Amino acid sequence: MKAAVIYENGPPEVLRYEDVPEPACPDGFVVVDAEAISIEGGDVLSRAGSPPDEVPHVVGYLSAGPVTEVGAGVEDRAAGDRVVALFGAGSHAARRALPALVTWPIPDGLDAARAACVPVAFGTAYECLFTAGGLEAGQTVLVQAGAGGVGMAAIQLAKQAGATVLATASSDEKLARLTELGLDHGINYATGSFVERTRELTDGRGADVIVDSIGGQTLVDGIAALAYRGTLVSVGVAGRSGSAIEARELWQQNTTLRGVYLGGALLTEFPRVHAMIGDLLAGVARGELHVQIDRTFPLEEAAQAHAYIESRQAFGRVVLAP
Repeated sequence: MKAAVIYENGPPEVLRYEDVPEPACPDGFVVVDAEAISIEGGDVLSRAGSPPDEVPHVVGYLSAGPVTEVGAGVEDRAAGDRVVALFGAGSHAARRALPALVTWPIPDGLDAARAACVPVAFGTAYECLFTAGGLEAGQTVLVQAGAGGVGMAAIQLAKQAGATVLATASSDEKLARLTELGLDHGINYATGSFVERTRELTDGRGADVIVDSIGGQTLVDGIAALAYRGTLVSVGVAGRSGSAIEARELWQQNTTLRGVYLGGALLTEFPRVHAMIGDLLAGVARGELHVQIDRTFPLEEAAQAHAYIESRQAFGRVVLAP
């Protein structure tokens, strides 16, 4: 079968499209054909900087499509079932084997491409806003990188929860489009200070919750945009740089810094998180939540797709189709 693989870390050009062996199906596993592959931020980071244990290595978390083989001991999945599959690697391929536990049925009426975009983006946004951030109706949330997958999900979930939603993006055009998802106030970080603008929009109070997927200096600066007893949630390093935060900076306003990693939550709180992702898939299928797909690339153009994501031109999700 065909897959996009790496032999070493590096820029998008390290991805090669070539033949790899068909996956086996051990006990407790299923084999899933890929109708659609959602490229996640973690996929890009893994390709760029996480040395593979063995090569060729197939990167990627999320794919969706029909089950074609079921291993011994699996009782709740059958050949022909349409599922979303989430695992630490292997999505950038025509098919893959993974534990049946980390699959979700695709609700009727939901296509594979949109389904593949739900678990990580919407699940992560939910964890940031509610599990880590404790967001409540009437509060204000600032979503960094609002035009990204987690950002768009967070805007919608926060608005549904009754919050006032602020978000940053690199252009006024992107911010205008985000109003359709529930954005109340957009902040163009390319033309001004998000800290100053957040203070202005909240009459000097600041945001109760900030969701930060950028890291680096943006995370550090976010402390100054928090309200008293606000929570800054770190969920990514799109800027690919560490953040040196002095703990004393949190003291004056009794603010909190929290970290979110969906994979860790799945491992530690599997029943809760698995059910939560199932509910989010159902919400998308009912039309209560929207998945914005910017572009779809063929699997053989995985390198071009990764480069497009890194160019930060995308408005929404980028998908691969085998």
